[in-house]
Amino acid sequence: MAVAESVEARSQSEEAYLRILERIVCLDMPPGSVVNEARLREDLKIGRTPIREALQRLARENFVRSIPHRGTFVTDVNITDLARITEVRVVLESHAARLAAEKLASADREAIEELLELHQRGYVVDQRDLMQLDQRIHRAIYRASRNSFLEATLERYLNLSLRLWYLVLDRDVQLREAVGEHVELLRAILAGDADRAESIMRLHVSGFESEIRKVLVER
Repeated sequence: MAVAESVEARSQSEEAYLRILERIVCLDMPPGSVVNEARLREDLKIGRTPIREALQRLARENFVRSIPHRGTFVTDVNITDLARITEVRVVLESHAARLAAEKLASADREAIEELLELHQRGYVVDQRDLMQLDQRIHRAIYRASRNSFLEATLERYLNLSLRLWYLVLDRDVQLREAVGEHVELLRAILAGDADRAESIMRLHVSGFESEIRKVLVER
């Protein structure tokens, strides 16, 4: 019985984490805002302990921070953070693309072929479409790398990057080149060309940083 209760508690904590993370990434809980635990408990219909466990995890991942005698706040977003996140992503994302090309399994191949087909059908018509497809592509590559530790780390940094994207979503961000990069990246992985996949991913992540930086400087 104790084991079952422990599993249920972990499940509630995971649910709380995912739902609060979504609110932070989508800016429903904007940078710098106060985290109201009572309101979260009411909105999410989840108890105090899972909420606090979720917030502790989010603090470790730099989405929230606690200040003694003041409370818990959603972390701010700035150019320094963007640069540091990109330094990590450039290395790890490009390595994941290399591993995906080297280890591509049949199930991963089908998923990547489907994403390539979406591009060829002209799925991307606006910034939101591009953001959604970009997420699907990156996550498919993480899975295809066949390294669960790498996948978990990249998921964290992808979410940090997505929050930056949401910040500038309605601004004039020139990310159309990303569409062509996606196509070439997916083709390289399908062809098993690890060197090319790694190189394209490195340029793709660096290009994202460059365009987001321009908008943040103007804010």
